[in-house]
Amino acid sequence: MTLRSLSRKRKDVSLRPLDRPELIELVAGWLARKENYQWLDFGDGAQALTPMWLKILTQRKQTILRVYTSDEFDLPIGVVALDDVDPILHTARLWAVAGDKSFAARGYATRAASKMLTPGFRELGLHAINTWVVDGNPSIRTVERLNFRYIGRQRQCHYIDGQPHDRLWFDLLASEHEEID
Repeated sequence: MTLRSLSRKRKDVSLRPLDRPELIELVAGWLARKENYQWLDFGDGAQALTPMWLKILTQRKQTILRVYTSDEFDLPIGVVALDDVDPILHTARLWAVAGDKSFAARGYATRAASKMLTPGFRELGLHAINTWVVDGNPSIRTVERLNFRYIGRQRQCHYIDGQPHDRLWFDLLASEHEEID
């Protein structure tokens, strides 16, 4: 039995802080791939993050970054974040990237995002968490499984290969969140 076939059986995930240089390097490598960064926006037109910027993000109160791993193998397979955490307005934005594509489309990102939402609502006291997905990105399925509600479309504001795309905006209230087992 291969690692890949075993990973299909279990979908439990754990969240781990980016607290070691090798994890920061790994995640920065994931975020530097066009297949990932084309869907992202870290402000001021920045899509890819260097290891130095990622390290800075791990130290900001407004950003909570976690690597998600398969419980069975304890392998880092992606990153999930609450960003723009605002303790006064009780809001944040969720984003995630599947780094190891051999684990993609198996529910790991959904479970990791769900596990990130729970402490966001319970421990941080957030009332609403939003996210956006570029129109055409298959990760919209994750947003739907997490019960986010569609709240609007920001038209032609995201460029991929010189072509404008819409962003689809969603939000989730604390009262609507149910952690996915």
